Amino acid sequence: MKIGRITISDRASAGVYADRSGPEIENVLREFFTDATFEAAIVPDEVDLIASALRNFADELKCDLVVTTGGTGISARDVTPEATRAVLEKELPGFGEIMRVQSFAKVKTAILSRAVAGTRGQALIVNLPGKPTAVRECLEILAPAMREGLAHLRGENPHEK
Repeated sequence: MKIGRITISDRASAGVYADRSGPEIENVLREFFTDATFEAAIVPDEVDLIASALRNFADELKCDLVVTTGGTGISARDVTPEATRAVLEKELPGFGEIMRVQSFAKVKTAILSRAVAGTRGQALIVNLPGKPTAVRECLEILAPAMREGLAHLRGENPHEK
């Protein structure tokens, strides 16, 4: 399995600070997908650059799973959901819904997240929040659905195993 992780941050892409959320994606997903290899990118908060990175990971690098971190809030520079929707073929609203519901129990501002998820070809694409602690919390919630969704995208019946 190949997993792509994309950190979306003006400051991290400019080297102003170190990316901590992208490596956390890798740390958590290694617990659930032990055979995974990873591709990584850091891009600024620009719709075209984000969409291009998503297309590259899904179409060219053939990642099974593409996970983004950052840019899902409501500030002017938060454009990850718009870029993601531009490349999705099928949206999966349940991913964003459950992240917001579960995160709200700990952080009341979690309802401001606009994270989306969906598919492009045989790739599952999921937006995550930008904080490392939220990355872990959300991935732990989503991992079972990710595993099953990936099986469906590969044409497997996950219930036959």
